[in-house]
Amino acid sequence: MKIKKTARKPEPAAPQDGRSVVQRALAEARQASAPPSSAQRSAEPRSAGPRPASPQSAKAPAGQARAPKPDREQPRGDKPTREKPDRAQPAAAKPRGERPPRPAKPAGAGGAPGRGRGDDEHQPPGTQRLFFALKVPANLAGPIREAQRKLRGNWRNVNADQMHVTLAYLPAVPNERVDELKRLGVQLMQDLAPMQVHLRGTGYHPNEGSPRVWFVKVEAEGLTELAQALRDGIHELGLRTDDQPFKGHITLARKKGPAPRVPPLIFTQNWQAGGAVLYRSILRKTGPIYETASTFRFRAPLPADPTTEPTPTEPSTTEPSTAPTTTSPAPQAAPDHQ
Repeated sequence: MKIKKTARKPEPAAPQDGRSVVQRALAEARQASAPPSSAQRSAEPRSAGPRPASPQSAKAPAGQARAPKPDREQPRGDKPTREKPDRAQPAAAKPRGERPPRPAKPAGAGGAPGRGRGDDEHQPPGTQRLFFALKVPANLAGPIREAQRKLRGNWRNVNADQMHVTLAYLPAVPNERVDELKRLGVQLMQDLAPMQVHLRGTGYHPNEGSPRVWFVKVEAEGLTELAQALRDGIHELGLRTDDQPFKGHITLARKKGPAPRVPPLIFTQNWQAGGAVLYRSILRKTGPIYETASTFRFRAPLPADPTTEPTPTEPSTTEPSTAPTTTSPAPQAAPDHQ
């Protein structure tokens, strides 16, 4: 009996990567359970069925225009893009509007020191600058000039013949109304008695840190009342004055640039003012010039001094005594400091 030999199947070769069959089976199982990679998806055959058309690629029916494609260059987000200016052409400067002209400042010659007649930049045509003032006598020029010599730097001294005590200042008086001011001056001053004006201490306006004017203060009984009466009368005439409160002073110098200060000085001089003046101020590059428009005298008599009045004597009714009498010296009158 012959035995038929069958060919044996060759055994599978051992994996070349050194892994056992079990390890290789586990690796294949993991790969089978994992999601397909992008390379495997691209290798899969595509179905021959119709591909669903996207709304953008759908063909429009005949006779209808295709909708325009959206601009892909439009940036994402809500913020609009800013166009960069061309550096070769500089941006045009914005035109600036014209500033409105500044109102003219009222000159306070009769008010705070330093607000002189030259502060108004424009004089209306057909008008004059006028002011009521007391004239400083010439016998005070010496002490005042001695004080002015202490100034250094950019101080401009006021000439002695131009010094005055301003009572009321009118920046713009029509030419035809000057006579009304003259009548007002006569009406207010004819019943006044001469005033004894006293010089006091020096000061700076508006302050010592940044002064514009160096002045000396003056005082006199009835001076403030006269200044107020003049202003009230001017307002009743419908004319305008400065709005500064009255402060009796004499301007000694004006500062035109950096300049050192002078310590306070005390004056002891005084004078008797027998009247007032209506001045006309004319502006010049070198400073204002004052012309006399009218003068007014204080015509009332000075009050009598009670210490000098004679005491009336009554007739004696007793007989004269024969005893010797001694006479005491009469009391001396107090010195007049006015």
